[in-house]
Amino acid sequence: MASAVSHVPDLSVVIPAYNESPRIGATLDAALAYFEQSHTRGEVLAVDDGSRDGTAEAVARYAETHPAVRLLRNGSNRGKGYTVRHGVLEARGAVVLFCDADGSTPMTEASKLLAVIEADAADIAIGSRALPGSDLARPQPGFRRAMGWAFRNLVRAIVLRGFRDTQCGFKAFRREAAHDVFRRQTLDGFAFDVEVLFIARRRGCRVVEVPVRWLDDRDSRVRPGRDSARMLADLLRIRWRALRGVYERDGRPKR
Repeated sequence: MASAVSHVPDLSVVIPAYNESPRIGATLDAALAYFEQSHTRGEVLAVDDGSRDGTAEAVARYAETHPAVRLLRNGSNRGKGYTVRHGVLEARGAVVLFCDADGSTPMTEASKLLAVIEADAADIAIGSRALPGSDLARPQPGFRRAMGWAFRNLVRAIVLRGFRDTQCGFKAFRREAAHDVFRRQTLDGFAFDVEVLFIARRRGCRVVEVPVRWLDDRDSRVRPGRDSARMLADLLRIRWRALRGVYERDGRPKR
C-alpha cells in the first residue's frame, strides 16, 4: 500500500471518472501499485464528474484506507475537459499525469513519459498510439479509426500541426507547465486535449510524443455522431479564442 503523502509528491495522477464504479477500484489499485513498484512518492486525484452509479462513494470508501487517494467532486456532469482541469489544478506533484479510468494505457507506461521529463527533454510528454514503437494491443474498430483519421486532419487544418496523436488520454506535465496551461484552458468536452497542446505550444512548452501500449475500450464514452459535431465546433472555438487573444491572459479566461 502506498504511504500517506506528507511532502510534495513526486507524481500526481489525475483520473477523470464518470459512471466508473465497476472498474474504478482496479484503476486506483494500478496507480498505487505503480507508486510502490517504482518507489515513487505519489498521490491520486480521482475526480468524479457527477456520476450516478456510486463512483464517488466507491472512491470515498477506497480513500478511507489508502491515504494517497483523494476524491474530488464536480457536483454535476461537466465534461472530461472540465474534470481533468479540476484535478490538474488541485495537483501538488512535481509531475502531473492524467490518465483515463478505463486503463486503456496501462499505468506502467508512465515510466516512459516520466523518463523524458526527468531527462529534461520535455516539459510535457504525451502518450501516442501513432508512432513506431506504439503497441496497439487491442486496436479500435474500423469506424472509430476512420473517425480518428478525420479528426486528426481537421486538427491539422484548423488548429495545430506537428502531432501524430492528440487524443490519447495519457499525458504528463511538469507541475509548472501543467498549471500554466490548464489555468488558460477553457473547453469542457473531449477536444480539450487539442486546446491543451495548442496553449502549451503558444506558451513555449517543449512537448514530446512517446509511443505507448494501448488497448481499445469497447465502452468508450465518445459517441461518433454527436461528439464529432461537438469536437469540430470546439476546434473552431480554439481558433476563434486564439484570434481574440484569450490564451494570452493570465488566469482562466471568461467564455
